[in-house]
Amino acid sequence: MFGQNPIRKPEKGDGNSLQIQEIFKTFQGEGPYTGHPAIFIRLGGCNLACDFCDTEFESFSQKTILEILSTTNELSGKIENNFTHKLVVITGGEPFRQPIENLCDQLIENGYKVQIETNGTLYRKIDDNVSIICSPKTTRNYQHIRDDLLQRLDCLKFIISSTHPLYKTIGDVGQNKYNTPVYVQPMDEQDKNKNNDNLEYVKELAEKNGYRISLQTHKIIGIE
Repeated sequence: MFGQNPIRKPEKGDGNSLQIQEIFKTFQGEGPYTGHPAIFIRLGGCNLACDFCDTEFESFSQKTILEILSTTNELSGKIENNFTHKLVVITGGEPFRQPIENLCDQLIENGYKVQIETNGTLYRKIDDNVSIICSPKTTRNYQHIRDDLLQRLDCLKFIISSTHPLYKTIGDVGQNKYNTPVYVQPMDEQDKNKNNDNLEYVKELAEKNGYRISLQTHKIIGIE
């Protein structure tokens, strides 16, 4: 959306239906689950508008939990007894903008490993078995993540640019309190030279500070 999306407030409701952008079969391309066959459930709308975000999440439609589960079970192979895609990644937009508690519960009951990708500004109490990956975003300076979310994180994934003034350094968001693993990922700035510089810069940061490198593997291998 490259910062052109409307900034949407958190949704209320019972979570029996959600605003869904798309549901698709792929591989997880980033972070600690890189390479895992996965079903992505992309929720519509975000409470931020980041100028580097290249994801479409505003042409969403309302779908019931039963519809979401049906599509997920079909894509994962579960219906045909060929259950290959057992990881479900709930992403966006911003997943915690919507009441996703019920969806998480239903997915776990159906045998899925659930991972949420969040920007760290919102939180809802969800099942302890859900894995949460946080990629903090900033419009001025990084802020500490609220403690109820911070203690639940599997890792923090910082987007890094060698030139973008807001994304050139790792912010203090509270990662040391729980010794949260930190991944650094080069920003995709839609420019080959800039992207190469970002990758080299990420390598320097990771080596200097002991961070882990995350690459957008799905883009490298040419999948969604």
